[in-house]
Amino acid sequence: MNNKIIIFLASVLLPFIGKAQEMAGPEMADTFRSEGKIYVVITVISIIFICLIGYLVYIDTKLRKLENKK
Repeated sequence: MNNKIIIFLASVLLPFIGKAQEMAGPEMADTFRSEGKIYVVITVISIIFICLIGYLVYIDTKLRKLENKK
């Protein structure tokens, strides 16, 4: 039963994936790449992601300390 569902979804979604590959990317990305601003965007996103991971690790360590106290 599960195999039939997976095969059905794959057969329905594969044409859309192919079409998405053919479509041109957004003009904004081309502009950022040509002006070199894409590196600034990637850097800012990376900093936000690293800070988010650091915050989650910090919360996890505090939670473990509280759990170990009890």
